[in-house]
Amino acid sequence: MNEKVEIDTAYITLGQLIKLANILESGGMVKGFLQEQGVLVNEEQEHRRGRKLYPGDVVTVDGVGSYIVSAKGG
Repeated sequence: MNEKVEIDTAYITLGQLIKLANILESGGMVKGFLQEQGVLVNEEQEHRRGRKLYPGDVVTVDGVGSYIVSAKGG
């Protein structure tokens, strides 16, 4: 089951999503986590904090869960 993360902009960066979903608290923690472990974005390995995520994109964090980006009100 995917947890929804609603955005009210056209896109959100991967780093912003990780903080918004309360997976990690600070940008420094996000940077280190992504460099070492990474996440899956639409089932592809990703290590860039600045990766743009759009509504419908699915982010899977190993050991934490899956998150789907959705437009606010959508």
